[in-house]
Amino acid sequence: MTGRQAPGAVIAGRSTKDAIREVALRLFSTKGFELTSLREVADEVGITKASLYYHYASKQDLLLAVVDPVFEDLREMTADLDDLQYSRDAAREVLTRQLHSMLAHRAIGQMFVKDGVAVGHAIGNRYEDMMAMHRKLCRWLAGPDADSEAQLRASAALEIAKVALLSQDLAPDADEELVERVLLDSALGVLNPTR
Repeated sequence: MTGRQAPGAVIAGRSTKDAIREVALRLFSTKGFELTSLREVADEVGITKASLYYHYASKQDLLLAVVDPVFEDLREMTADLDDLQYSRDAAREVLTRQLHSMLAHRAIGQMFVKDGVAVGHAIGNRYEDMMAMHRKLCRWLAGPDADSEAQLRASAALEIAKVALLSQDLAPDADEELVERVLLDSALGVLNPTR
């Protein structure tokens, strides 16, 4: 045996599939999607490239598995909006939840910084779904009977929350608490300005 794991083996308490995804996320976010080869991912996991293909049919499939948690968080959040009555406190909770999701996925944000065009192209077929969920979230954050200004403010507040994805690059010394506080205050200020 060459020291490589068989497909489906557990590596350090993780399944091979999870280990592949974790290594791919790290390499895609540090080197870039385009510059990372599947051979590098397999080597770092300690499996053959054929074993990697057992779990992920292509580099694009692996990328989709890496970014899927972001889509899943957004799906869950937008589904929960159906049962949530709008209020300023509820809007704060929704923005806080969005910030927590963005903070949890900062490595994916780094990947978009390194290789945004390639990553965007690779997830292209999911882009429309993502935009539909984003629009639903904007409409809810804008409040009932929202006018154009409220819609734009809601969209801008969500864009502020997305800054959390880039926070490690923008402010490497900022801890998550600071990032959350500053971005939540900013998003709420845009959503509900005091005049």
